[in-house]
Amino acid sequence: MKNSWKELASVYIGTVVGAGFASGQEIIQFFGVFGYKGIYGIILATALFSIVGAIVLSRVFRNKIKSYSEYITPLFGRRISKIMELIIISYLFIGFCIMLAGSGAVFKEQFNLPYNVGIYVMAFLCFLTLVFSVKGISFVNKIAVPFLIIGIILVGSGIILKEGFVFSNFNGVSITKTGNWVTSALLYVSFNSISAIVILASLLPIVDSEKQAVKGGIFGGLGLGVMAIFILLSTLILYTDVYGIEIPMIRVAGLLGKWSGYMYSAILWLAMFTTAIGNGFGCVNRITASSKKNQLFISAIFCIISIPLAKIGFSSLVSIIYPLFGYLGIFMLVYIIIDEFNHILKRYRRNLYKRK
Repeated sequence: MKNSWKELASVYIGTVVGAGFASGQEIIQFFGVFGYKGIYGIILATALFSIVGAIVLSRVFRNKIKSYSEYITPLFGRRISKIMELIIISYLFIGFCIMLAGSGAVFKEQFNLPYNVGIYVMAFLCFLTLVFSVKGISFVNKIAVPFLIIGIILVGSGIILKEGFVFSNFNGVSITKTGNWVTSALLYVSFNSISAIVILASLLPIVDSEKQAVKGGIFGGLGLGVMAIFILLSTLILYTDVYGIEIPMIRVAGLLGKWSGYMYSAILWLAMFTTAIGNGFGCVNRITASSKKNQLFISAIFCIISIPLAKIGFSSLVSIIYPLFGYLGIFMLVYIIIDEFNHILKRYRRNLYKRK
């Protein structure tokens, strides 16, 4: 596995690029509202994603970590880790159900197929992937992520070539909002890092060296940054046309032609799928480890239970869990970076002592 960093990077990207990212909604809300300064925010977020990915995967290889519970327990202690696990599992499960619901919406609104068919197709494909555990996740992302990257770059480039670098929202919008592009980038990375950490902490079977682990984290972060910048640029150019729309990038792609709109609908669905299998894997892996049940059985029950729940409105649960998850993300992000800095400092001191 000389190029295991490619697998690691693709899983990292696939986990973070969910419906909110690919739709353009998150990029507009976190960066687009600041106009051209949002570009600085994307650059900062890209650097942070790369740092976090490299740190987590490096530690996973060094300490032979097999799950996120093994990752967070030594860092935060058993009691705090148990509370954090409960929050994380709740978030991942809700996120999985939301991706199933999103699949139903794409099938209905973009392809004129029954809403329930979209849910069933997503649930079945997730089940098939989860049965194969890490190898299944890696295989799907290795195929899907290049399509995501190429598709987003093509749409973004098409808008830039058609409209030019003329931003309809250059200086940012007048909104009642605290913070700036720096705090927004920090919040965005912390919010998305938790689900990513859950998956990255389980990737030991496909990490063959610390060098590959670091490369996987760095290139995963860079891949996210490239996609984010193309989404941001196209939405800044067409800001007055897409702001307030639920799925801005579908409108953006549609302006390039009918088939471009269909293509981006497929990209959006793929983004939902890669996030769904990431969230599902995080839940199934933890339940399997604690219950000692067969992974096939747990995967089947998990997907079956999620189907009816995907048809229920989760807005009230999301309004509680998501902000809590965001605050937890900031706490974990800062702690993980400080802990790694201390590790590097200790290693440097040991090497310095040996030289003396």
